[in-house]
Amino acid sequence: MTRVLQLAWKTFRPRKPVPGMGVLDPSVTDMRVQPGDLDVLFHVNNGTYLQMMDVARWNYLADLDGFSRLNERRWYPVVAASTMKYKRSLQLRERFRITTRVLGWDPRVVYMEQVFTRGDQLCATGWVAARFLSKSGERIPMSDVVALLGDDAPLASPELPAEVLAWARAVDVAHREAPAADGETAQG
Repeated sequence: MTRVLQLAWKTFRPRKPVPGMGVLDPSVTDMRVQPGDLDVLFHVNNGTYLQMMDVARWNYLADLDGFSRLNERRWYPVVAASTMKYKRSLQLRERFRITTRVLGWDPRVVYMEQVFTRGDQLCATGWVAARFLSKSGERIPMSDVVALLGDDAPLASPELPAEVLAWARAVDVAHREAPAADGETAQG
């Protein structure tokens, strides 16, 4: 519940934008493990990591002044898929950092990496595939979102790491060519 409240707070009171931050620049969120983050084994519950990642992605958008830009268009992000790899447990009251960065995008989704560190120790790494929707439920092309969020955003996505692309295909979120009715291909 702690992180749900934190996310609500970040939604209505986002942190100030970072001058000069670009879409491909990393965003850093510092946190401390709270009692509500723990499971019965007294380390951070695996589901709580996902909530912490939500907060860090909200901070990433705030760093880009994304809330005002997205709200003007009535667009919002949703998670299409996520995966985690855990290396070390986080314990009560420990300080840690989540570094969020965009790895790239395709016409459908943006691929983000979120790395949890405690000092110089890697604790966990998450990948998220997210898409953006309009209030009417229409999918927004990622090129439009990237252009909106970054005044100097690149026109094309960086090449995705092979393992991220393989994951995106395995969980069926990657852009794919769909056969059109007349035998030509259409993008889907």
